Amino acid sequence: MGSSGSKLEKALGDQFPEGERYFGLENFGNTCYCNSVLQALYFCVPFRDQLLEYCGQNNKMIGDTEENLLTCLSELFTQINSQKKKTGVIAPKRFVQRVKKQNELFRSYMHQDAHEFLNFLLNELVDILEKEARAAKSNSGNQAPLEKVPNGSLNGMANGNHHKEPVVTWVHKIFQGTLTNETRCLRCETITARDETFLDLSLDIEQNSSITSCLRNFSSTETLNAEDKFFCDKCCSLQEAQKRMKIKSPPRILALHLKRFKYIEQLGRYKKLSYRVVFPLELKLCNTTDDAPGSEAEYSLFAVVVHVGSGPNHGHYVSLVKSHNHWLFFDDENVEMIDESVVQTFFGSTQEYSNNTDHGYILFYESLEPKQ
Repeated sequence: MGSSGSKLEKALGDQFPEGERYFGLENFGNTCYCNSVLQALYFCVPFRDQLLEYCGQNNKMIGDTEENLLTCLSELFTQINSQKKKTGVIAPKRFVQRVKKQNELFRSYMHQDAHEFLNFLLNELVDILEKEARAAKSNSGNQAPLEKVPNGSLNGMANGNHHKEPVVTWVHKIFQGTLTNETRCLRCETITARDETFLDLSLDIEQNSSITSCLRNFSSTETLNAEDKFFCDKCCSLQEAQKRMKIKSPPRILALHLKRFKYIEQLGRYKKLSYRVVFPLELKLCNTTDDAPGSEAEYSLFAVVVHVGSGPNHGHYVSLVKSHNHWLFFDDENVEMIDESVVQTFFGSTQEYSNNTDHGYILFYESLEPKQ
């Protein structure tokens, strides 16, 4: 890596961003799913800033906090950020050990799913931060009341904790958006709306499509009839209805997961969809509610986790990251500079069997109007 590190320094020359560090991550036997997501999150600046701040505060209370996923991640990011060299390789050994200790799903040396890992990591961080906030509140009776998450926490994260107030953590403030699920009874025309929060959106994909069309399909109207009729409270009976899901509150960081792995009944297994799905560098959200704050919200792409390989059970993950207007390619220990035009080579393939098996899998967009 020494040579590839110095190559990167030469490529950037005097344009090397001041204070920035570009470090590859060592692979501990099929841990590329973890490395690729960590690189995307490290270059998610608001997320990194919060972790560095957390580590700084934590160091002042040595002995108080027992090791958990949050302490390990904040220490890893601090370790990268405080390196004397500008480039190199770091071994995220402690963090990977903690992940495996915490979740048996990631204990084997088999190929893992980067999206499942991202989901697990963000939910675990939320869990830890919520517990810390509640502990801080109970330790100091005069502390200001905690902010509440609208409509409860994500995906029932507070399962079994219904008596506790949900808490807004900095993970929520960065990644959480709100969807509104509207169901209109076709008999009485009453609209029932239910809000739910999300930290990322999973999108069905089609051949030769774009992120905009995937988002449009995500919010398309679905008719509920026959076996799927809707119980209308006003009619007090099952009725045909129309249902659609729209974004009510767009998040500061929009994480989009492309559903590239589909279960094929005839094959009795999952198959990878290599479909070409165009993801633009600048994205305008088309599926927000009319009254959404910042409807027509605009976003800029800053990271892509790429799945390399023809099937779901084997392959490799790499990531593309935009930092200070430069695009970088991270492949475990290796880091190199790439041209912006290279990003489009990861859209996917127009043919089912193609030599190109490197496809965008998780996209990270940053709002051009960050929430304060």
